[in-house]
Amino acid sequence: MPQPASDSEQAAANRPSPRQRVVVDDLEGLLQALPPHIRNELAREGDLQGLLEVVTDLGRVPQARFRDQERDLGSQETSTEDMDYVVSRIGAFGEDNRAGIERTLHRISCIRNRKGRVVGLTLRVGRAVFGTIDIIDDLVFSGKSILLLGRPGVGKTTMLREVARILADSAHKRVVVVDTSNEIAGDGDIPHSGIGRARRMQVKSPVLQHDVMIEAVENHMPQVIVIDEMGTELEAAAARTIAERGVQLIATAHGNTLENLILNPTLADLVGGIQPVTLSDEEARRRGTQKTVLERKSPPTFTILVEIQTWDRVVVYDDVAAAVDRLLRGFAVIPEVREVDEDGGVRKTEGEPVVLESAVGTGLDDLGPFPPERRTWRRRGPEPSRPGREPLSGVRARAEAAELAAPPPAPSGKTVRVYPFGVARDRLFQGVRAAGGVLEVVETPQQADIILTTKTHYRRKSEVLKNAEQAGKSIYVLRRNSESQVEQFARSLSPSNIDGTQRVMNEGLADAETAAMQVMGGAASVELAPQDAYIRRLQHQLAERYNLASASTGREPYRRVIIYKP
Repeated sequence: MPQPASDSEQAAANRPSPRQRVVVDDLEGLLQALPPHIRNELAREGDLQGLLEVVTDLGRVPQARFRDQERDLGSQETSTEDMDYVVSRIGAFGEDNRAGIERTLHRISCIRNRKGRVVGLTLRVGRAVFGTIDIIDDLVFSGKSILLLGRPGVGKTTMLREVARILADSAHKRVVVVDTSNEIAGDGDIPHSGIGRARRMQVKSPVLQHDVMIEAVENHMPQVIVIDEMGTELEAAAARTIAERGVQLIATAHGNTLENLILNPTLADLVGGIQPVTLSDEEARRRGTQKTVLERKSPPTFTILVEIQTWDRVVVYDDVAAAVDRLLRGFAVIPEVREVDEDGGVRKTEGEPVVLESAVGTGLDDLGPFPPERRTWRRRGPEPSRPGREPLSGVRARAEAAELAAPPPAPSGKTVRVYPFGVARDRLFQGVRAAGGVLEVVETPQQADIILTTKTHYRRKSEVLKNAEQAGKSIYVLRRNSESQVEQFARSLSPSNIDGTQRVMNEGLADAETAAMQVMGGAASVELAPQDAYIRRLQHQLAERYNLASASTGREPYRRVIIYKP
């Protein structure tokens, strides 16, 4: 007898197929609210698809702001009559000085003088964009709570609106939108069609948003609650209450990255919060940390966090609890990067390793910086293969590989050929002379053993670097294109350093092999001496060859490996 489909299977069956993006902007409604002379100037601009907002200030020439430029609209200054003309054709301003135009998504914000009179207006074009969540639709249909982050104007609210519509219309869920400034569902009592069959609860004042969130759960039995711009402790507490009742939360919050949220005392509770914990002397020695450390306070309100960079590129943390724990302990986290390709498909890759830079601003500055400042440059490229073994994998291994503080030593006396990409050649020549190393600067990437570049150039992923990685070239990334950084790189490959590094590496591997034997002989765990990141990586690989587990602990320059039974 066939088994009934689960909720997740039903949601997957109802999931819309990939579609082309459709934009609905109701632009005519906004143009009709503008004074005739401003409207006429906009008409002369021709294509208004890229129009973001129109700004008018008393006594100044109005401006049209597009995605890539700003343009004056004529030469006539804005008068009091112009202000009154606009105000009379839009909805009433709320306590947040925002208004709208009924049945549209346009938002009008005002600036007032001391007497309360409107002296400035920002008329922002609201657009319903259908097809923006294909890049995260599997997360949306998973039933887990999702937090969206991103800079202003990147499309958080647009994506949130589409999420509400898809879950209500395609997944047939009971969706309630808590609409504080009528930005999600538009002005007026009838919500915009952009939210589909989702229900909208308006909020009388922004300070009451948390009350309406709780009211939505208690009175209307939603399966999903959609919230825009969470920014207070009361809202964070209300979100936790809602999540604990089994309701899926989809929300946006102030902040661009997970790190912003962790170090934000107001909103840190959304990802579990942080608290200082005092360890015993024995535990502090075992971890190799100070006695006072940061730990996650409670389970996070949101299971998944998405950093929106553009509509076609997002960064995903699919396990917020695990990510926060690793960051607080000083480890790197490898997020997932999703991009929409030219064919409309979603390509998933590993992102740049993320570390928590510091605790500045949290009141916990005395706990010290999280990542070692000596991680000046990193090695990128394929993992070396090992006969008879699978390549080192998993988040721990990828993070360990990404934190390399020094290059692997080259055979003593061998000339190392370097191709500088985005690094000044004169600085590299100076570094070679200063270090006395046997380095040769070559003219093409194909001739090189090493591609030397900067963090900025590496993040751009040019064809040169992509081809070099595919060819198995070693790529070294400098933090910046400075003389000291280049000289440090050159010195690391000089003959004297190569000999010394080789000796230290051999000693480190010998220690790891001895420790592995001790663990296999019955010891619970063995802690090795502190080493740099490259040698630690080799020690991890050695432990894996013996089918043992290993982990890095402590902070630089005392970071070390512990080998133990899995």
